[in-house]
Amino acid sequence: MFLEQLYLQHFRNYIQEEIKFTNNKIILLGDNAQGKSNILESVELLSTLKSHRSTKDLELVYHDRLYGQIKATLKNKYADYDLSITIPAKGKKELKINQEKVSRNFEFLGLLNTVLFSSLDIDLVRGSPEYRRNWVDSLLIQLEPIYYQLIKSYYHVLKQRNALLKQIKKMGINSLETLKQDVKAIELSLWDDKLAEAGSRVSRRRARVLQKIEPLAKFWHNEISNKTEKLLINYTPNVSWEKDTPESVQNAIKLEIEQKKIAEINLGNTLVGPHRDEIEFIINDSVARNYGSQGQQRTLVLALKLAELQLIEQVVGEPPLLLLDDVMAELDLKRQQQLLDSLGDRFQTIITTTHLNYFETNLLNQAQIIKVQGGKLYF
Repeated sequence: MFLEQLYLQHFRNYIQEEIKFTNNKIILLGDNAQGKSNILESVELLSTLKSHRSTKDLELVYHDRLYGQIKATLKNKYADYDLSITIPAKGKKELKINQEKVSRNFEFLGLLNTVLFSSLDIDLVRGSPEYRRNWVDSLLIQLEPIYYQLIKSYYHVLKQRNALLKQIKKMGINSLETLKQDVKAIELSLWDDKLAEAGSRVSRRRARVLQKIEPLAKFWHNEISNKTEKLLINYTPNVSWEKDTPESVQNAIKLEIEQKKIAEINLGNTLVGPHRDEIEFIINDSVARNYGSQGQQRTLVLALKLAELQLIEQVVGEPPLLLLDDVMAELDLKRQQQLLDSLGDRFQTIITTTHLNYFETNLLNQAQIIKVQGGKLYF
């Protein structure tokens, strides 16, 4: 997989810039807040239709312009693709593949695969459960593009059910017997079924992908820590189940909903479902976010990212792109070298940095170095 060309118009702090990638290793050099990370963000959007830095499309559009645009030319072992995302300041993104509009977002996904390693990724360990859920979901979207629709559908059901719970709360209903006497009980039961069905699809896929990535992460963690630490990835779904079947998981969710229904009505909020899942990283029998040192946490994140690369390559059949956003300053010399040695020449890698002295001369001689200053690119 090779990204040949990238074109940005009215995107973040870029008015109009174009990059033709000539090497497998690209270094974006510049001071902070010049636009280096914005380039990686544009590639991330082409890959997942999401940004790890923003949830609002308006923030992606240059100042007061009506829209922003990202275009790219991609070559993989199956075909060549021209990809395009038009981002309006208000409204829905327009997606095109080879100049043809795409009506469903998941049809756009899976063509460009990436792994982003950012200085913010330490939150994978230290941050909230939501950060870890988003990490798993983004990985699933690349491995199984239909998951984009499944997770979107789940959160739509969740939003509608929460709205209904708030209505019921305002009505002063505070017991199951009172609820059964109201017409809202039928409506809530329908949303219960929808939540269980959509939640089953999400939880089962999360469990499976974590089972696949755990041995790969263990291998890399073993290598980086010189076999001094033992890693476990523990998926703790909000609702546990015995058998990995749709019926088993749906029934488990429904049972938990019934047990917590009055609490949900009192709060006006859904307490049951994969939106409350947790993923725990355990190092030597201790939860990493509570007891891991800074060095251990960085080793863990590096192992996870290398495992992501390996898993995507196994499933997709070719190496994804690697996006390294200001991580060299976060890693000590040993971990930097382990990362670069692990990559070899298989992965096209785009690296942002403020200084070139983080890199060996051999890499600098091979890399395409692009200077970034105030939303302008200098080759």
